[in-house]
Amino acid sequence: MSFEGLRGIIQPEHRYEIGRALCRWGDPGYGELVRDGKQQTGTFSDELVDAAARLMQRWNPRPSPAWVTCVPSRRNTDLVPSFARRLAQALHLPFIDCIAKVRDTAEQKTRQNSFQQCHNLEHAFAVDASRVQGSPVLLVDDMVDSRWTFTVLALKLKQAGSGPIFPFALANTSAGDGD
Repeated sequence: MSFEGLRGIIQPEHRYEIGRALCRWGDPGYGELVRDGKQQTGTFSDELVDAAARLMQRWNPRPSPAWVTCVPSRRNTDLVPSFARRLAQALHLPFIDCIAKVRDTAEQKTRQNSFQQCHNLEHAFAVDASRVQGSPVLLVDDMVDSRWTFTVLALKLKQAGSGPIFPFALANTSAGDGD
C-alpha cells in the first residue's frame, strides 16, 4: 500500500507517542458532555476543558508538549479548534494553527478496514511547515476511532519538523481498548 507516494511501514521517527482520550463516547459523565457538545450545542463545555487539563497534568507526557495544535474539520470548522485553543490556554501553552483540511472525507467510522481508513485520508490534510515548531506538540481531536487521522498527521507534522507528537482526543469511539 502507498500513502501520498510513500510505501511500506511508517518509520519510528515519524510515529506519534502514546496518547490519551478523556472518556468513551456517550458514557455517563464526560462522554455525555462530549456527545452533547458535538451533536447539540456545537461547542465543548469549559468543564471538558478543565477535565482535559487535569488529565494532562496526571498524564505528564515526557518530554512535555511545548505547543498545541488540532485536527481540523470541514464540517464543523470551529468545534475542535475552539476547544484546543481553550485547552492550550489552560495549559499555558501556545496554540498554533498549522494544519488545514484540504479535502472532504467520509467519517473514518464508515470505512470498513485499515486500508480504506488510510486511503480515505490521502491528500486530505496540509501542514504549514513554516508554523510548525521543532518541539513536542499536543495534537488534539474530538474523537478517535481508527487512529489513522493521528497517524497521518503525525507523519506530516514530523516531516514538517515537529518534535514528539502526543495525541489527545476528548472521546474514544472505538470498540476496543487502546491509547
